[in-house]
Amino acid sequence: MAAKNDGNLDARLERLASAVTAAAGDNLVSLVLYGSAAGGTRGAQSDVNLLMVLRDASAAALHPLGAALRDWLKHGERAPLVFSLDGWRRAADVFPIEIEDIRQRHRVLRGTDSVADVTTTREDLRRELEREARGLLIQLRASYAAAAGDGKDLAVVVRDSLRTVLVLFRASLRLGDGSLPDSREALVETVARAAGFAPSAFRWALDQQEAARPARLQPYDAIAAAYLDAVATFVAFVDRS
Repeated sequence: MAAKNDGNLDARLERLASAVTAAAGDNLVSLVLYGSAAGGTRGAQSDVNLLMVLRDASAAALHPLGAALRDWLKHGERAPLVFSLDGWRRAADVFPIEIEDIRQRHRVLRGTDSVADVTTTREDLRRELEREARGLLIQLRASYAAAAGDGKDLAVVVRDSLRTVLVLFRASLRLGDGSLPDSREALVETVARAAGFAPSAFRWALDQQEAARPARLQPYDAIAAAYLDAVATFVAFVDRS
């Protein structure tokens, strides 16, 4: 969940970066901001995403970071992704979607640019995309079935799954010519044309990321049903690709 009181994000990031640097010392390789906050397009419901790479990520080495991370988390922010340096270098074949998403929009807060040190392959990207897309659809169907009779619960299912869906949309375009649209709306429209679903199925979900008070859904709402069916069509497209 995004922080309820955003305040001055740059100031809070600088406080965190300074605290992490002081606590970790030479053990810190890099602290990287990525995603919409790094690109200056963070919506009202968007998370602040951080990557932390340490030379040593053992339990003992993490102890000095406790105070800095507790202060960050108490404001409602997400915990950073924490990698050891060796683990990060070996992650390219396991997390190519995540790595390429970080590469697309990131800003180094402290240390070196760890993203520049890793290279992904198309084969690994294709394999993870199909696995993650199928897993998402299986989970989304179960969540939809359980929530369909309650409009509020149904809205949560749609809203909370969108972030992952958009990550997979971007990954699918990287398998093509690699060019990515500038906006989420254009991303959905581009993938919709390729996969064969109506981009309007995502209109409600996209709007909710910007709304402080999301519009309500009704029990068994057709908006949620169209969204689920569009995701299923996308997964079938990935399987054919």
